Amino acid sequence: MPRGNAAQSKVHYQGKDEDFVIFVDDAESVRKWKDDRTIPLAQVVSGFKIFVTHKHGAQGVLDTASKSTLDNEFGTSNEDECMIKIMERGSIQETEAAERSGSKNDSMGARQNAH
Repeated sequence: MPRGNAAQSKVHYQGKDEDFVIFVDDAESVRKWKDDRTIPLAQVVSGFKIFVTHKHGAQGVLDTASKSTLDNEFGTSNEDECMIKIMERGSIQETEAAERSGSKNDSMGARQNAH
């Protein structure tokens, strides 16, 4: 069975000093949240973590954003408030990871038919 082909959705916000990324359940849930703010953040975001890419756009190495980085960009270190601002101002990006299929058990070494 192929593995790793699940869709991945994130919101990317380009700030003045850093690029911020948060992972969301799907793009549709973000669109619904923008129209109806009564939807809890927990039903939209996929983990309450904000990442920075060190000015590498939505790609590159993701590091957890420090409280000082959040405070410098958004005027607060409250992650919920920062996530709201990122979702309001950021762009939704959807990607589908390539299917991984290949050798399932490399540890078995070379196999030869004994019969």
